[in-house]
Amino acid sequence: MGAAIDAFLAMQAAERGAALNTLAAYRRDLEATAEQLGDLAAVDREGLGRLGSLWAEFSPATVARKASALRQFFAFAQDEGWRADDPSAFLPRPATRRPLPKILSHAQVAALFDRAEQEAAGDSPPAVRLLTLLELLYGSGLRATELVSLPLSAIPRDAPLLNLTGKGGQQRMVPISHRAGQALSRWVPLRGVESRYLFPSRGKHLTRIRLFQLVRELAARADIDPAAVSPHVLRHAFATHLLEGGVDLRVLQTLLGHADITTTQIYTHVDAARLVALVNERHPLAAGDKGG
Repeated sequence: MGAAIDAFLAMQAAERGAALNTLAAYRRDLEATAEQLGDLAAVDREGLGRLGSLWAEFSPATVARKASALRQFFAFAQDEGWRADDPSAFLPRPATRRPLPKILSHAQVAALFDRAEQEAAGDSPPAVRLLTLLELLYGSGLRATELVSLPLSAIPRDAPLLNLTGKGGQQRMVPISHRAGQALSRWVPLRGVESRYLFPSRGKHLTRIRLFQLVRELAARADIDPAAVSPHVLRHAFATHLLEGGVDLRVLQTLLGHADITTTQIYTHVDAARLVALVNERHPLAAGDKGG
């Protein structure tokens, strides 16, 4: 299990930008559960059913954290082909509020793109590659894993759509913006090596960890706190900004590749939080409330 947990934590660091404390907590939770239930890549629903009693002494917040670690591990294991199923439905589910995802403001996104476009003006392959990665993260809402593993054959010839294989092997088509299409047309001739991947690196493809590093380094150069930016945060920004613009929730579910619309509904909470803040800041009576 050690190697599987290490791979999962590497993905969390690269794709989710998980903090060191979070990674350490996930490791403790996964290793402790593996000691109780055995190989997590093979544990069945009956085994997971025992966790309710095994975790009875813990607070709801702790149970939620442990369940979250396992839920994400099972999804990762299914993506990697270690499991044929995702048994997360049989995990204990304490009634706690799901945290809102991190998002970027429109101004922050604009600053990232301004910097990336300036650096790519001279057709430097690394700079054009980074601009293309950014366009597909924010312009199409791709997961980091989906993006780095894109085959060259996924690039459309006569339609502005990407053919993707997402979580659980699910196929979906994602629109490519005009900007992303332009970036792709610049990047493909600059790839420089024979590879089946759109973003080749050392005989395979760019890793999630390297993508995470590239995005954070760009944020620093754009005078944005690197801790606030990751590939997954850009995916959240894509979803939130589309919802703000009036995109239907079902359409957003399709674009993000969510199997269950309840996963997509978290973005309605983000938008609601923004609206509450807007009312508190801009309502005509807000100034009177501040004055007491």
